[in-house]
Amino acid sequence: MQLRTTLTPQEEEVIIHKGTEWAFRGAYTDLEEEGTYYCKWCGSPLYSSDSKFHSGCGWPSFDEELPFAVTRHPDPDGSRTEIVCAICEGHLGHVFLGERFTEKDTRHCVNSISLVFRSGPPVAQAIFAGGCFWGVEHLFAQKDGVYSAVSGYTGGTTENPSYQDVLTHSTGHLEAVRVLYNPLVISYEELAKYFFEIHDPTQANGQGPDIGNQYLSAVFYRSRHEFEVAVRLIVLLEAKGLGIATTLRPASTFYVAEEYHQDYYERKGTLPYCHAYTKRF
Repeated sequence: MQLRTTLTPQEEEVIIHKGTEWAFRGAYTDLEEEGTYYCKWCGSPLYSSDSKFHSGCGWPSFDEELPFAVTRHPDPDGSRTEIVCAICEGHLGHVFLGERFTEKDTRHCVNSISLVFRSGPPVAQAIFAGGCFWGVEHLFAQKDGVYSAVSGYTGGTTENPSYQDVLTHSTGHLEAVRVLYNPLVISYEELAKYFFEIHDPTQANGQGPDIGNQYLSAVFYRSRHEFEVAVRLIVLLEAKGLGIATTLRPASTFYVAEEYHQDYYERKGTLPYCHAYTKRF
């Protein structure tokens, strides 16, 4: 999965160059279906339909974003406050306070062209590497609030690597797991804590008997919030006397591993050989 999608010239004008689409012409201004609004550029969930309301302004209005989904920046002239996607920083619109449209007294005025609507609850993603992806995937898949966990490769330079490519230690890729989850049920911080508790974050050369650069421990962060959460958790663990070897890396393209590596332990009917839960927080 790539970090950002290709935009049309019209989408670029709004999302990258901070333009504004015409009022009352957006696809989602009057949409009332239940579901989730995602960022057009990076696909991250931004708003639930539960927070959408009619303000009469001509653009979709929301009185609350999903947790840590949106970042605010004062406009250079100080007259308004811009809102951007917290993951890719694509322009969404502006936020206004004190208008008393709803009890939350907040209006996110968002360009429809910056959004993609999908039915169903929000689906967010997080990427972790903690040794052999079989065990990491198996344990994350059992966590409440997690829709699915997928094994794959990320962090390297080789495009579309195979398992055999990664075994050569020349691709730079780590075996990693992409976790799809509901941010209204489980937070990124809870996922990150769990990650540090289902593998040995103090091992620097791999995980258990699996030695090599593809088995290193890493958090692939997609936003400032994710980075800060990981830093805070590492500081807590080191204060307990643990020497943490986990590295923090900006997220890069995630390549899904071959079908053989998906749901490995479920298919085999066995348990992970080097991953188990150990309470650390």
